[in-house]
Amino acid sequence: MMPRPSHAGARALLAWAILSASGCALIHHDSPPASPISGAAIRVAGNIRLPPGDWPSSHWWTAFGDAQLDALIDRALADSPTMTVARARVAQAGSDVERVQAGSGLQAVAIGVLNRERVSSNGFLGPYARNDPAAGVTGPWYTQGIVGIGAGLNLDLWGKQRAQVAASLGVQNARRAEASAVELEISTDIAQIYYGIQTIYQSIDLLGQSDRVAVFAVAAHGSRAARGLESRTAVETARARQLAVEREIADARAQITQLRESLRALVGAGADTLAAIEPAPLPVSHAALPPTLSYELLARRADLQALRWYVQASFDQVDAAKAAFYPSFDIKAFFGFDALHLGMLFTRASQQINLVPGLYLPIFDSGRLNANLGGARAASNVLIEQYNQAVLDAVRDVAQTGSRLQALDAEVQLQTEKVKAVQFARKSAEAQWERGLVSRLAAVEAREPVIAEQAALLDLNAQRVSQAIALTKALGGGYRADSPVTLRPH
Repeated sequence: MMPRPSHAGARALLAWAILSASGCALIHHDSPPASPISGAAIRVAGNIRLPPGDWPSSHWWTAFGDAQLDALIDRALADSPTMTVARARVAQAGSDVERVQAGSGLQAVAIGVLNRERVSSNGFLGPYARNDPAAGVTGPWYTQGIVGIGAGLNLDLWGKQRAQVAASLGVQNARRAEASAVELEISTDIAQIYYGIQTIYQSIDLLGQSDRVAVFAVAAHGSRAARGLESRTAVETARARQLAVEREIADARAQITQLRESLRALVGAGADTLAAIEPAPLPVSHAALPPTLSYELLARRADLQALRWYVQASFDQVDAAKAAFYPSFDIKAFFGFDALHLGMLFTRASQQINLVPGLYLPIFDSGRLNANLGGARAASNVLIEQYNQAVLDAVRDVAQTGSRLQALDAEVQLQTEKVKAVQFARKSAEAQWERGLVSRLAAVEAREPVIAEQAALLDLNAQRVSQAIALTKALGGGYRADSPVTLRPH
């Protein structure tokens, strides 16, 4: 027959139940969570009518078909210090997860203590200060030895430890997404700089044509001035034009040097280890927008996914802050040997076993737990609003880039027609020169408007390539999150 519990034991159990049940009553207030943005806000205006297309691929830059660009980006993603830092942050977050997970498991340690001690006659162990072997005391000096194994286990009854583990996992996932965002940032920056260099190469070619026209004009005006057919003013005017073109060429070459240094820093190359950038034509841009954005954009943008994971981790931090109001329970144990004299340490009589269950309930903490919960909730709400703004900014980036591309397509078409028109005028002047109707100088100078309009067309095509790269970035590159993108505040 089971013994009936004593009144003292019953009262202890009742007190434990009441204190446990009243744990959540210590929460004075908890503000409601902020609301994540709705899917209706994730769309672009209907007047942006780029042709529909697929989302960017994982190696989106290979679509340009440029081996130099492929090599630069591949090298940067492997060796760039920025990428190394991003990967190290992921590894650090993984270590944090392991550390937090380890806190919820069984902890065991080997213990070995040697204590040479003189016992005080006026202390708690005063009787042991005497030297009376018959009484079993041989003081005042003792050499105490303790050898054994200690263990501890925290029973996570209310999920505090589980919430902290989930929060650390959320941070780790955020760091992984951030690493993907860094990859996209590096690859798009390199592509922008690379095609900036290619644009300047072509610009230098056009300036070279303009310089040849200016050289011919200086020689022609000089010959006419030498024969007294015109004043020296025309010669100096032509010479000034030649010098201006040469200055533009020198400035363009300096820009290439500066862009090359920017490229070297991004790639992580040494002063002499970056291969020469050979001239290559600009790619023909065929930018397109996916048929719909909606929640797919959230899954495609690594930066948004990183924020989403930070928000999710903040929810778990709120759960951990709430669980701190409830009782915690742990068990500590020890098995080993403890003796006041080393000679008796490993005897059967010196064996010691401790089993210590512990219950801890916060009763009065001067508001620390409520402040911790309030801070966790406020931090979570800040992250939610930052996430909402980041989503709106992402949609804005897509809309603005798509709108600019749409306008550039129209401008390129008009500028192409304009180039054809001035080319007709140049051919007409050359035909008139061949018939002797105008001077050769007039026919040569008729090339200048064509060169100027070709330079304007080059600038528009360069802008279109740049905007196409920017649209790829705005759409998240080739990133695709495997996890759901919805947020459910706790």
